[in-house]
Amino acid sequence: MKYIVTSPGGINRSAREAHRPIYRMKRKGRCYFFSKGDGLMDQAFETHYDAWMKRQIAASAGERRRRLQEHGYLERKLLQNVWWPAVGSFEHLHAEYEVADFKDGVRFLDFAYLRMPHRICLEADGFGPHARYADRHKFSDDLTRQNHLVIDDWRVLRFSADDIENHPRKCQQVVLQLLGRLFGGRDPYVELPVMKREILRYAAYSPGPVKPSEIQGLLGVGDKTARKLLRELAGDGYLEPVNGTRRFHSYQLVRSKVKLL
Repeated sequence: MKYIVTSPGGINRSAREAHRPIYRMKRKGRCYFFSKGDGLMDQAFETHYDAWMKRQIAASAGERRRRLQEHGYLERKLLQNVWWPAVGSFEHLHAEYEVADFKDGVRFLDFAYLRMPHRICLEADGFGPHARYADRHKFSDDLTRQNHLVIDDWRVLRFSADDIENHPRKCQQVVLQLLGRLFGGRDPYVELPVMKREILRYAAYSPGPVKPSEIQGLLGVGDKTARKLLRELAGDGYLEPVNGTRRFHSYQLVRSKVKLL
Protein backbone atom coordinates (compact mmCIF):
# COMPACT_ATOMS: atom_id res chain seq x y z
CA MET A 1 0.00 0.00 0.00
CA LYS A 2 1.19 3.51 -0.77
CA TYR A 3 0.38 6.18 1.83
CA ILE A 4 0.19 9.78 0.69
CA VAL A 5 0.06 12.61 3.24
CA THR A 6 -2.58 15.09 2.19
CA SER A 7 -2.40 18.86 2.31
CA PRO A 8 -5.27 21.34 2.84
CA GLY A 9 -5.45 21.68 -0.93
CA GLY A 10 -6.47 18.06 -1.37
CA ILE A 11 -4.98 14.74 -2.35
CA ASN A 12 -1.47 14.66 -3.73
CA ARG A 13 -1.44 11.96 -6.40
CA SER A 14 1.07 11.36 -9.16
CA ALA A 15 0.02 10.81 -12.77
CA ARG A 16 1.11 7.21 -12.40
CA GLU A 17 -1.47 6.69 -9.65
CA ALA A 18 -4.29 8.79 -11.08
CA HIS A 19 -6.29 5.76 -12.23
CA ARG A 20 -6.08 3.91 -8.91
CA PRO A 21 -8.78 3.98 -6.21
CA ILE A 22 -7.89 5.81 -3.02
CA TYR A 23 -8.70 4.98 0.57
CA ARG A 24 -8.82 7.13 3.69
CA MET A 25 -7.23 6.30 7.03
CA LYS A 26 -6.58 8.25 10.25
CA ARG A 27 -3.43 7.53 12.23
CA LYS A 28 -2.21 9.41 15.31
CA GLY A 29 -4.48 12.35 14.57
CA ARG A 30 -3.30 12.75 10.96
CA CYS A 31 -5.29 11.90 7.85
CA TYR A 32 -3.71 9.77 5.13
CA PHE A 33 -4.96 8.64 1.78
CA PHE A 34 -3.46 5.61 0.15
CA SER A 35 -3.74 3.63 -3.04
CA LYS A 36 -3.14 0.00 -3.76
CA GLY A 37 -0.55 -0.15 -6.49
CA ASP A 38 2.74 -1.45 -7.81
CA GLY A 39 1.54 -5.05 -7.33
CA LEU A 40 4.43 -7.46 -7.13
CA MET A 41 6.92 -4.71 -6.35
CA ASP A 42 4.96 -3.56 -3.30
CA GLN A 43 4.56 -7.14 -2.16
CA ALA A 44 8.26 -7.76 -2.56
CA PHE A 45 9.11 -4.61 -0.60
CA GLU A 46 6.78 -5.51 2.27
CA THR A 47 8.13 -9.05 2.51
CA HIS A 48 11.80 -8.08 2.41
CA TYR A 49 11.32 -5.02 4.65
CA ASP A 50 9.55 -6.98 7.38
CA ALA A 51 12.19 -9.73 7.40
CA TRP A 52 15.03 -7.20 7.35
CA MET A 53 13.55 -5.12 10.17
CA LYS A 54 13.06 -8.20 12.34
CA ARG A 55 16.75 -9.04 11.91
CA GLN A 56 17.71 -5.46 12.75
CA ILE A 57 15.67 -5.48 15.96
CA ALA A 58 16.92 -8.92 17.00
CA ALA A 59 20.53 -7.76 16.67
CA SER A 60 19.99 -4.49 18.57
CA ALA A 61 19.77 -3.42 22.21
CA GLY A 62 19.09 -0.35 24.33
CA GLU A 63 18.27 2.93 22.62
CA ARG A 64 18.81 1.55 19.14
CA ARG A 65 16.23 -1.19 19.72
CA ARG A 66 13.73 1.36 20.99
CA ARG A 67 14.25 3.50 17.90
CA LEU A 68 13.88 0.51 15.58
CA GLN A 69 10.66 -0.57 17.26
CA GLU A 70 9.29 2.94 16.71
CA HIS A 71 10.68 3.28 13.20
CA GLY A 72 9.31 6.47 11.69
CA TYR A 73 6.92 6.94 8.79
CA LEU A 74 9.33 9.08 6.76
CA GLU A 75 12.25 6.68 7.23
CA ARG A 76 10.13 3.83 5.93
CA LYS A 77 9.02 5.92 2.97
CA LEU A 78 12.66 6.61 2.12
CA LEU A 79 13.15 2.87 1.77
CA GLN A 80 9.88 2.23 -0.05
CA ASN A 81 10.01 5.14 -2.50
CA VAL A 82 13.74 5.57 -3.01
CA TRP A 83 16.05 2.81 -1.81
CA TRP A 84 14.05 -0.27 -2.79
CA PRO A 85 13.15 0.88 -6.35
CA ALA A 86 16.78 1.92 -6.95
CA VAL A 87 18.69 -0.93 -5.28
CA GLY A 88 16.22 -3.74 -4.70
CA SER A 89 18.03 -5.16 -1.68
CA PHE A 90 18.63 -4.37 1.99
CA GLU A 91 22.00 -6.11 2.04
CA HIS A 92 24.67 -3.99 3.77
CA LEU A 93 21.97 -1.55 4.99
CA HIS A 94 21.51 -0.83 8.72
CA ALA A 95 18.73 1.24 10.29
CA GLU A 96 19.28 3.57 13.27
CA TYR A 97 23.00 2.95 13.06
CA GLU A 98 24.91 4.09 16.15
CA VAL A 99 28.03 6.24 15.77
CA ALA A 100 30.21 8.06 18.30
CA ASP A 101 30.11 11.85 18.19
CA PHE A 102 32.79 14.42 18.94
CA LYS A 103 31.49 14.89 22.50
CA ASP A 104 32.09 11.21 23.38
CA GLY A 105 28.36 10.60 23.11
CA VAL A 106 26.39 8.63 20.53
CA ARG A 107 24.24 9.60 17.59
CA PHE A 108 21.98 7.56 15.36
CA LEU A 109 21.95 7.67 11.58
CA ASP A 110 18.64 6.95 9.86
CA PHE A 111 20.42 4.42 7.64
CA ALA A 112 24.00 3.32 7.12
CA TYR A 113 25.11 1.44 4.01
CA LEU A 114 28.28 -0.39 5.02
CA ARG A 115 29.95 -1.98 2.06
CA MET A 116 33.71 -2.11 2.06
CA PRO A 117 35.57 0.07 1.58
CA HIS A 118 32.90 2.80 1.79
CA ARG A 119 30.35 4.00 4.33
CA ILE A 120 27.23 5.87 3.25
CA CYS A 121 24.82 7.71 5.57
CA LEU A 122 21.25 8.20 4.33
CA GLU A 123 18.96 10.64 6.13
CA ALA A 124 15.26 11.45 5.71
CA ASP A 125 14.73 15.06 6.77
CA GLY A 126 11.28 16.36 7.58
CA PHE A 127 10.78 20.10 7.17
CA GLY A 128 9.48 20.59 10.72
CA PRO A 129 12.31 19.12 12.84
CA HIS A 130 15.09 20.33 10.53
CA ALA A 131 13.85 23.75 9.46
CA ARG A 132 10.53 25.12 10.69
CA TYR A 133 11.00 24.24 14.36
CA ALA A 134 14.79 24.27 14.54
CA ASP A 135 16.39 26.83 16.83
CA ARG A 136 19.92 28.19 16.39
CA HIS A 137 21.44 25.48 18.57
CA LYS A 138 19.69 22.68 16.69
CA PHE A 139 20.67 24.19 13.35
CA SER A 140 24.35 24.46 14.34
CA ASP A 141 24.37 20.99 15.89
CA ASP A 142 22.92 19.49 12.72
CA LEU A 143 25.70 21.01 10.62
CA THR A 144 28.38 19.94 13.09
CA ARG A 145 27.03 16.39 13.05
CA GLN A 146 27.28 16.20 9.27
CA ASN A 147 30.75 17.77 9.22
CA HIS A 148 32.11 15.16 11.61
CA LEU A 149 30.61 12.37 9.56
CA VAL A 150 32.41 13.72 6.50
CA ILE A 151 35.67 14.01 8.47
CA ASP A 152 35.24 10.36 9.48
CA ASP A 153 35.03 9.37 5.79
CA TRP A 154 31.27 8.98 5.57
CA ARG A 155 29.42 9.82 2.36
CA VAL A 156 26.24 11.63 3.38
CA LEU A 157 22.98 11.69 1.37
CA ARG A 158 20.07 13.70 2.77
CA PHE A 159 16.59 13.73 1.28
CA SER A 160 13.73 16.05 2.15
CA ALA A 161 10.25 14.76 2.94
CA ASP A 162 8.89 16.56 -0.12
CA ASP A 163 11.34 14.86 -2.47
CA ILE A 164 10.80 11.44 -0.90
CA GLU A 165 7.02 11.78 -1.30
CA ASN A 166 6.72 13.75 -4.53
CA HIS A 167 10.00 13.35 -6.44
CA PRO A 168 11.27 9.86 -5.60
CA ARG A 169 12.87 9.27 -9.01
CA LYS A 170 15.14 12.25 -8.49
CA CYS A 171 16.25 10.73 -5.18
CA GLN A 172 16.71 7.32 -6.79
CA GLN A 173 19.04 8.82 -9.38
CA VAL A 174 21.18 10.38 -6.64
CA VAL A 175 21.49 7.01 -4.90
CA LEU A 176 22.36 5.24 -8.15
CA GLN A 177 24.90 7.86 -9.15
CA LEU A 178 26.75 7.50 -5.85
CA LEU A 179 26.64 3.70 -5.86
CA GLY A 180 27.76 3.70 -9.48
CA ARG A 181 30.70 5.94 -8.68
CA LEU A 182 31.78 3.95 -5.61
CA PHE A 183 30.99 0.39 -6.72
CA GLY A 184 30.48 0.66 -10.48
CA GLY A 185 33.41 -1.59 -11.23
CA ARG A 186 31.75 -4.51 -9.47
CA ASP A 187 28.08 -3.82 -10.33
CA PRO A 188 28.12 -3.43 -14.13
CA TYR A 189 24.49 -2.29 -14.47
CA VAL A 190 23.99 -0.25 -11.29
CA GLU A 191 23.67 2.89 -13.44
CA LEU A 192 20.85 1.60 -15.62
CA PRO A 193 18.01 4.14 -15.81
CA VAL A 194 15.48 3.73 -13.03
CA MET A 195 12.68 2.66 -15.40
CA LYS A 196 14.77 -0.16 -16.80
CA ARG A 197 15.75 -1.33 -13.33
CA GLU A 198 12.10 -1.36 -12.31
CA ILE A 199 11.26 -3.46 -15.37
CA LEU A 200 14.00 -5.96 -14.47
CA ARG A 201 12.83 -6.14 -10.88
CA TYR A 202 9.23 -6.61 -11.98
CA ALA A 203 10.29 -9.38 -14.37
CA ALA A 204 12.25 -11.05 -11.57
CA TYR A 205 9.11 -11.42 -9.44
CA SER A 206 6.64 -12.03 -12.23
CA PRO A 207 5.30 -15.62 -12.42
CA GLY A 208 5.38 -15.52 -16.21
CA PRO A 209 6.62 -13.51 -19.20
CA VAL A 210 6.19 -9.74 -19.04
CA LYS A 211 3.97 -7.99 -21.59
CA PRO A 212 4.18 -4.36 -22.77
CA SER A 213 0.73 -3.70 -21.28
CA GLU A 214 2.07 -4.63 -17.83
CA ILE A 215 4.97 -2.20 -18.22
CA GLN A 216 2.52 0.53 -19.22
CA GLY A 217 0.67 0.07 -15.94
CA LEU A 218 3.86 -0.31 -13.91
CA LEU A 219 5.57 2.85 -15.16
CA GLY A 220 2.66 4.95 -16.34
CA VAL A 221 4.00 5.18 -19.90
CA GLY A 222 2.49 4.62 -23.33
CA ASP A 223 2.66 1.48 -25.45
CA LYS A 224 5.42 2.85 -27.67
CA THR A 225 7.68 3.71 -24.71
CA ALA A 226 6.99 0.39 -22.99
CA ARG A 227 7.94 -1.58 -26.12
CA LYS A 228 11.04 0.56 -26.66
CA LEU A 229 12.30 -0.08 -23.11
CA LEU A 230 11.69 -3.82 -23.45
CA ARG A 231 13.48 -3.96 -26.82
CA GLU A 232 16.46 -2.08 -25.43
CA LEU A 233 16.73 -4.40 -22.43
CA ALA A 234 16.51 -7.38 -24.77
CA GLY A 235 19.18 -5.85 -26.97
CA ASP A 236 21.46 -5.46 -23.94
CA GLY A 237 20.91 -9.09 -22.98
CA TYR A 238 18.84 -8.57 -19.82
CA LEU A 239 15.58 -9.85 -21.35
CA GLU A 240 14.76 -12.32 -24.11
CA PRO A 241 11.61 -12.45 -26.26
CA VAL A 242 9.26 -15.35 -25.64
CA ASN A 243 6.82 -15.29 -28.56
CA GLY A 244 5.47 -13.18 -31.37
CA THR A 245 6.06 -12.87 -35.06
CA ARG A 246 6.46 -9.36 -36.41
CA ARG A 247 6.21 -7.79 -32.94
CA PHE A 248 7.38 -9.48 -29.78
CA HIS A 249 4.47 -9.82 -27.36
CA SER A 250 6.28 -10.82 -24.15
CA TYR A 251 9.71 -11.04 -22.60
CA GLN A 252 11.35 -12.99 -19.79
CA LEU A 253 14.37 -12.29 -17.61
CA VAL A 254 17.79 -13.67 -18.50
CA ARG A 255 18.67 -14.64 -14.94
CA SER A 256 22.28 -15.50 -15.71
CA LYS A 257 22.76 -11.88 -16.76
CA VAL A 258 20.90 -10.21 -13.86
CA LYS A 259 22.48 -11.07 -10.53
CA LEU A 260 21.66 -8.11 -8.28
CA LEU A 261 17.93 -8.77 -8.23
